[in-house]
Amino acid sequence: MKNIHCLSLYLCSILLSFAAAEIPPPWAYGFKDPVPTDWQPAPPAPPAPPTAPPTDPKKWTLPGTDRKFTTADIKNNFNPADWYPGDHPAMPEIVAHGKAPVVWACARCHYPNGKGRPENAGIAGLPVDYFIAQLQAFRNGERQSSDPRKPNTKMMVDYAKGMTDEEIRTAAEYYGSMPWTPWIRVVETERVPQTTLSAGMFLQIPHGGDEPLGDRIIEVPEDADAVEIQRSPRIGFIAYVPIGSVKRGEAFVTTGAGKTIACATCHGPELKGQTLAGVGTMPSLAGRSPSYLFRQLFDIKSGQRHGKQADLMKPVIMNLTTDDMLAITAYLASRTP
Repeated sequence: MKNIHCLSLYLCSILLSFAAAEIPPPWAYGFKDPVPTDWQPAPPAPPAPPTAPPTDPKKWTLPGTDRKFTTADIKNNFNPADWYPGDHPAMPEIVAHGKAPVVWACARCHYPNGKGRPENAGIAGLPVDYFIAQLQAFRNGERQSSDPRKPNTKMMVDYAKGMTDEEIRTAAEYYGSMPWTPWIRVVETERVPQTTLSAGMFLQIPHGGDEPLGDRIIEVPEDADAVEIQRSPRIGFIAYVPIGSVKRGEAFVTTGAGKTIACATCHGPELKGQTLAGVGTMPSLAGRSPSYLFRQLFDIKSGQRHGKQADLMKPVIMNLTTDDMLAITAYLASRTP
């Protein structure tokens, strides 16, 4: 009996090793090709000499605002363009301007309204305690990326280390004060527009034709130029998902499909989050980016993400394949927040 028990533990350890060695699907991390087996991080570049900011005088605008910004204004890491100040509360300093030279303004990547983009995260409407716990997890090295090429995970680690506890709470309370609203349009399809990549985000190639979707989710802006050039915070995304994936995901999310437990057990009956005793608040899932949700599931399963909520999730998802997780996140993204 003892030998059988030891053999079972040995086989379990082998299975866990295989799970940990799964190759992260490149589409979820903002790449077209898997991580090369011989990949090594580039050595740190020497400090660049100070240069004058770009002087392109052209000013961009967007519908529904009289504000105009140059490209340099829009891409300013410590004072990014705020196109629609009436869409959100007054931004605190850490959100609007960050803390030079290390901590970029939160609004630079996540927008002043917290809607975010597929390559980062939509953070509006996250519970304050959950938001704080995630920044602390970045700070403590408990949140890494399964794809080591993804740059903004490392950036978030640096930002969290550069922020005070008070600044973290201020950002959490600001973004938590705004509800998460519809931002993703899920479309089941066999073919998708041909795309290029810009800093981890897929963009439609104008007049580029189409290509098979395969076993991927591809998120693109509803208006590529307005999102990529002007960084419009009012234009959401299309998530192209495989045909049948939403229905398949519904079975996992609502019943567990014999491989896991229903998501509502922890995330609430409408998948809008709830508080669990001894764990804290579980976040809302409905209507959020499937690329982001997939990354989190994969990172938890591969052991790259930890923390109370993540550690609670790990045994729940260990039996799920990448196809299962794709279906789950396609369904979650299709739900109304």
